[in-house]
Amino acid sequence: MLNPSAIPVVVVRAWRRLRVLLSLLVAGAALAACASKPPPSTEARPFDRAVQQAVDDLMVQTQKMPAFLARVESRLQQSRIVIDPLLDGTTGQQTEVTQAAQQRVVQRMQERFAQFTVSQVDSQAVAQAQYLLSGTLTRQADASAGRWQLALALTELKSGTVVAQSTARVTDEKLDTRPTAFYRDSPVSIRDRAVDGYIRTSQTPAGQQADTLYLQRLPTTAVLQEAIDAYAAGRWQEALARYEAAAQRPDGQQLRVYNGLYLTQMQLGRTADAERSFGQLARLGLEASKLSVKFLFRPGSTEFLSDSRISGVYPMWLRQIARQAAQMNGNCLLVTGHTSRTGSESVNERLSLQRATIVRTRLAAEAPSLARRLKEAGMGFRENIVGTGADDASDALDRRVEFKVEDCAASS
Repeated sequence: MLNPSAIPVVVVRAWRRLRVLLSLLVAGAALAACASKPPPSTEARPFDRAVQQAVDDLMVQTQKMPAFLARVESRLQQSRIVIDPLLDGTTGQQTEVTQAAQQRVVQRMQERFAQFTVSQVDSQAVAQAQYLLSGTLTRQADASAGRWQLALALTELKSGTVVAQSTARVTDEKLDTRPTAFYRDSPVSIRDRAVDGYIRTSQTPAGQQADTLYLQRLPTTAVLQEAIDAYAAGRWQEALARYEAAAQRPDGQQLRVYNGLYLTQMQLGRTADAERSFGQLARLGLEASKLSVKFLFRPGSTEFLSDSRISGVYPMWLRQIARQAAQMNGNCLLVTGHTSRTGSESVNERLSLQRATIVRTRLAAEAPSLARRLKEAGMGFRENIVGTGADDASDALDRRVEFKVEDCAASS
């Protein structure tokens, strides 16, 4: 009989590793056999249960991933997932409820899926992560289908492929849709091409490519999120430093970056710098052919709010918009007023047109050479983004004034 002590230690260790590997591969194969994506549920669930369902459906799909099976030998080696903060799928904003959903997503993953480590997006986490988690919470137009839909997507960063995606319907009348500080204080709508790419990726079926531009800009997004977090905590100097770092990157010419520079410079009392940043913000919006500014008027009136803490900066905004628009030789500027969904349609269309006319007049006064290239329109609430009629911070975007660049010959 062979003396066990005579067996080389290296052989014993190799045999033990092989036994562990085989047992785990068998378990993994069993999971993979039944881990095809669950069919979408048509049942709307309360918020917490819907989040749990979405996370469980998402993560069970990872059990069949070759990368996961290749690493099952080590119980200690964990896949790293970085989570880009969830967004409202309609406005592109972070809100109180998207933050709550994100916290529950992380908690659920930590409780049920110990093979993954999850951290919020920042420069270090992005550099170390293998996977990216993104998600949206979107209000549904058809109430019978559930008031909200939560979508989550897991993207492999190396290949740019969405490897798992899940949805869950949410029914809850009390979700807090107020924007978080950065988005609440923003003077403009900052849903741009990168934000569109984030939303598109979160709703992309497994096996398809994530949005290329969104992934390319992820390192800058990480710096930007660090700045947003510092701004929310009232750390103005730190926020400004991170926004400045983002602006200096090759892809830093973004609405969110210059919006952050403007906000922090205003908080620090650097008004001249803030005006320059707003000018850049206006330029970027106009170059994209659409700039949506949150001018707030008194209810039912064409006069701006009398609170100087809000409307005191409006003359500067108008000055910079006029200057930037005046430089667009050969192009016209359509000024369109919008209202939230309160009151009759006819009253709101008339009021939105009157407000657009007031803004148009102010622009012409700032830049007389622009006067002949200005037009105005009123949409009432026909193009609401949020559409709740809450008339508070949650639907401020519905009361925007839009500036759209048009070819003068085409619009005449």
